[in-house]
Amino acid sequence: MQPLTRGNYSARLAGSAADVAAALKLRQLSFRGGRGLAGSDADRYDAACAHMLVEQSGRIVACCRLASFATGSTIGDSYAAQFYDLTALSGFAEPMMELGRFCLHPGESHPDILRVAWAALTQMVDQGGVAMLFGCSSFDGADPAPHRAALAYLASHHLGPAAMQPRILAAESIALRPLADAASMAMPALPSLLRTYLGMGGWVSDHAVIDRELNTLHVFTGLEVAQVPAARARALRGLAGHATS
Repeated sequence: MQPLTRGNYSARLAGSAADVAAALKLRQLSFRGGRGLAGSDADRYDAACAHMLVEQSGRIVACCRLASFATGSTIGDSYAAQFYDLTALSGFAEPMMELGRFCLHPGESHPDILRVAWAALTQMVDQGGVAMLFGCSSFDGADPAPHRAALAYLASHHLGPAAMQPRILAAESIALRPLADAASMAMPALPSLLRTYLGMGGWVSDHAVIDRELNTLHVFTGLEVAQVPAARARALRGLAGHATS
């Protein structure tokens, strides 16, 4: 991936231990510090991942990590596989990429941050011939009650194909079930990353996992690159192509 710039924001891959440490600092602030949780956000998956940084004037405003899989045969090594039985995806014959730990610096919300991040991701997907992106999309708070409308909306509109659906593995999970009026309800508040996935044709698992360690509720999210609407794909590639390097 070549460094990309859009407006005041630029995206690049971490090139040093100091870069990774800076990403971990932001992750700790986003996933733990803001929820009153102690400890580092580092885990055993970091060493096998590429780490992408989005910066403004040298200050990190967003980051994520990326794990590549030549086929679905090794998807059991993914972060998501500790929460979901991904056997249904193990026969996927093309390259896959897991997008994880995506976070924005608290207080940052400029749309160009996501735009430059997705421009960089598009470049990586095209360069690597990636056919599917996947990961865990998290809601803030492990209590399912506040997310009832969002989960019902997902159940009515965005469940993944049965042939690819993850099976239950986690100790605590909740089935996604539509409400009586969910079929006609407007899209509720959803995490920004999940909203972007769905806007490109992504889908979710039929159950959510309760993660008490991080005080989150998350759904497995998949996006087959070939299913991205043509207009959206052109726009993403335009962002990737027209961002400066």
